[in-house]
Parts: sequence; structure tokens; C-alpha cells
Amino acid sequence: MESILFSAFGRNFSGFETVLIILGLLLFVSVVAIFTSMAANRKRREDAIALVERNSEMERHMADLMRVQSEMTGRMHTMSEIFGSRTSDLARLLTERIEGASHRTNQSVNETRVKTEESLSKLNERLAVIDRAQSTIADLSTEVVSLRDILANKQSRGAFGQGRMEAIVADGLPNASFNFQATLSNNNRPDCLVTLPNDAPNLVIDAKFPLEAWQRLHEAENTDQTKQALASFRNDMNVHVKAISEKYLIPGETHDTAFMFVPSEAIFADIHEKFEDIVQKALRQRVVIVSPSLLMLSIQVVQALLRDVKMREQAHIIQKEVANLLSDVGRLSDRVVKLQTHFSQANKDVEQILISTGKVTKRGERIEQLEFEDKSEEDTDGPQLGEPERDEPLLPISR
Repeated sequence: MESILFSAFGRNFSGFETVLIILGLLLFVSVVAIFTSMAANRKRREDAIALVERNSEMERHMADLMRVQSEMTGRMHTMSEIFGSRTSDLARLLTERIEGASHRTNQSVNETRVKTEESLSKLNERLAVIDRAQSTIADLSTEVVSLRDILANKQSRGAFGQGRMEAIVADGLPNASFNFQATLSNNNRPDCLVTLPNDAPNLVIDAKFPLEAWQRLHEAENTDQTKQALASFRNDMNVHVKAISEKYLIPGETHDTAFMFVPSEAIFADIHEKFEDIVQKALRQRVVIVSPSLLMLSIQVVQALLRDVKMREQAHIIQKEVANLLSDVGRLSDRVVKLQTHFSQANKDVEQILISTGKVTKRGERIEQLEFEDKSEEDTDGPQLGEPERDEPLLPISR
């Protein structure tokens, strides 16, 4: 009985079996080594073949590169020649352009010199105008000083506001539509009385604005003077508005609204911005504070109303003229219809004449060609020019 060397996997192995197992393992390792060697040899052969192919491919690439290099050398030579010719052309072109630019520059310099001389002459003329304007401004400053003197005087200032209001009214309305310093039924005399159309009551415009309190307000140097000037101006405005409402608003004689004229747009804007209570109180007493622009706009509205009234007064004359115009148009239409009838009849006569001339022409052609028929054509339109009165055949002519 053989001795057991070892046990594995639940089995006992003897020495002979162990030797067989070792031999089998050696045989397996030898086979694996042989296959590995064969694979390595095959790999080396494949690598050698690939290396040869890569070398041949590299040689082809090198040949292509050499060919491309030769082509590039030829092209570079051609390009150098072209570049040389183009460089000479460019140099010639630049020379021509520089010469042309220098010529144009000389022309521009000459034109600029001429224009500069003209500008200097015009500048001298304008300086002369400015000198005259400066003298005019000096005269104007003198007039402004005199205007300040006028505004410093109460009576002169009132006359200035009155004159400005009268100029606006006189420029916008006809003479029969306004009256300055007119006397009302209560013996009061407003500065202006505007006659409104359609028998409406007259509109009263007052130009006496309390400018002294306003000047004191702007001349105030501290808070106390400002408060005092504000109170004085508010009191003067209220008194003046009340006087206009009581003196000039007469039912049935004057309009239910009167205008208080302020001769300055700046003062008018300050009143509406800082004294809204005075404006609202004046509106409640039916007194409207107006500036020169608002008065001008109101006068233009009155002018439009007067023009509309005159248009309505002349409406019957316009209607009569329109009726006469329509009558003339009707007679013209009748005459055109008659003329159209004459033209239609003349067209029909011309068509009949053309039919007859066509038949005469055909018969003349047949006579010329000696081609006659046994009977003549029947005229559907009655006897025509050159035809017999009755339907009889034409006598043939023997040859």
C-alpha cells in the first residue's frame, strides 16, 4: 500500500499521484511557454511588418513633402516676382497719389485762404454791426433808466400799465368794439370797456395794479420786513379786487366777470405761485387776474366771436350767391347734355358716310378688275351714295 504524502480538497494523495500532478503541471507550463513564445514571435513579425509599412509610408510622405517643397519654391519665386512688380506698381501709384494729394492740398489751401479772407471781411462787417448794436444797447440802457424812473412814479407807472393794456386791445379789436375811460351808469370809469357781440354785456378791464407793495416785498432785507410787505401786498390786492367787483360789475350793463390786468408775466407767475389765496378770492368775487399774454388770448377770442357774428350776418348773401351758382351749374349741365346729343348724332352720320364710302370703294375695285356679279349687294341701311334708289341689278358691261 502506497504511503499518503498529503491531503487536499478532502482527498489523500500518494507519492505516485503527486509525481503525476507535478509532471502535468510542468507539461502545462511548457505548453503555455511554447504558446507564449509563438505569440511573441507573431507579435514581433507583425511589428516588423508594421515598421516596414510605416517606413514605406514615411518615404512616400517624404517624397510628397519634397514635391510640395519644390512646388512651394516655384510659387515663392513666382510670388517674389509678382511682389516685385506689385511693389513697383505700388510705388508708382503712391507717387501719383502723393502728387495728386499735394495738388489738392494746394488747391484746398488756396480755397481756405480765399474763404478765410471772405470770413474776415464778413467778420469785419459783423463787428461793425456789433458796434452799432452796442450803441443801440447804450441807447436802450438810457431808455431803461428812464423806464425805471417812470416806474418809480405812481402816476407814470399807472400810465405805463394803462398804455400797455390799450396797445393790446387796440391791436386786436376794431375801433368800434372797445372804449377807453368810458363812463358807466354808476358814474365809475373803468380803464377799458370791451363791447361783446350778440348783445352781451360789456367786459371791464382794469389796469391799476398795486405795484408799490410788490416792490416793497422784493426790497425787504429781513424777515420782519418780508412779513410786513406780504401783509401789505395781500391787503392791497384784496382791496383792489373788492373795488373792481363793487364798481364795475353791474348786472345787465357789464359782464359778470371783470379782468384785472397785471403788466408783467413774472409778477403774474409769482402771484399764482405764492398768493394762491388771493387768486381764489378774486375768482370768488368774479375778478380774473390776467397777464399780457392771457389778455391777448382773450382779445383774440373776442375777435373770433366778432368775426363769427359778421359771418352769420352775411350768411343770407352767401346763400343767395350759392343758389345762383347752382342755377348756373344746372344750365351748364343742360347745355352739356345737348352738346353730347349733337356729338352722338354727328358720330352716327359719320358712321353712315363711312359705310357708303366703303361700298363705293369696293364697287370701284370691282370695276377696275372687271369683276361684276349678276346682281348688286343689297343695302340694309337704305339707298347710299352712288347706288340706285331701288333694288335693281347693275347692267353688265360686255368686254
